[in-house]
Amino acid sequence: MKNLTRLVIVLVMTLIGTYEAQSQTMSCCSSNSTKDFAMLGNDPDFLSAHLTPLPFHYEPVNGKMITFKTSDGKTGSAYEVKAAKPTDKYLIVVHEFWGLNDYIKQEAEKLHDELGDVNVLAVDMYDGKVGATREEAGALMQGLTEVRGQAIVKGLLAYAGPKAKIQTIGWCFGGGWSLQTALDAGKQLSGCVMYYGMPEKSIDKLKTLNASVLGIFANNDKYITPALVDQFGKDMKTAGKKLILKQYDADHGFANPSNPKYAKTMADEAHTMAVEFLKTNFR
Repeated sequence: MKNLTRLVIVLVMTLIGTYEAQSQTMSCCSSNSTKDFAMLGNDPDFLSAHLTPLPFHYEPVNGKMITFKTSDGKTGSAYEVKAAKPTDKYLIVVHEFWGLNDYIKQEAEKLHDELGDVNVLAVDMYDGKVGATREEAGALMQGLTEVRGQAIVKGLLAYAGPKAKIQTIGWCFGGGWSLQTALDAGKQLSGCVMYYGMPEKSIDKLKTLNASVLGIFANNDKYITPALVDQFGKDMKTAGKKLILKQYDADHGFANPSNPKYAKTMADEAHTMAVEFLKTNFR
């Protein structure tokens, strides 16, 4: 009987350990929306829709890589472009499924130049790794644990400081994280821009938003579908929050110049809209 009891205890402890290990390897944050998007990293159709970025190298002009403490006792990193004069205005830029590559660094510099008196922080959610192939990028997206993702976001917000006026922007994987970072920013939030990212599905969470959202989506997107976007609009209305919605007859990733399906005219229009939205909310 004692041996049987010991065996049961061992089995229970093994099951608990397995459950905890699986929980730690779950992708993205606790929200089902970002978890659902991360799981697409296993979908062959999703991967095939992400064509390999065109070759590109960018030499930093004003920005540099910085590190900050994260809430899990480690460090995080970001590409920072500081304003010419001290300011509490911060734009957090969240990269696509590929990682913090040179295209995103260039975009951070561009946004800095267009916005003026603003600090730009392009966060690295993959801890220094960049996907050179879609398979690598999919693995990196799935490899972001719940604990680590939350720690990076909290660490970056702490780096900006308690007096910071925060706005967020992101594309694809980063579009969903832009919204999640906006939720985490609390009362410091003044605006959020999300390009074809997974919307938050919890109305209770959406009720905690402290600023409006500009959502830019693609009607030909097979993953962030028009039906999903329509539901997001309804959920934001139910939550009593403002959503400015713009949809284009384009494919997922249409705003990225490195994407062979880049749609310049629509991307330029969307970019102008995003910059005006950010400028208005930083005033």
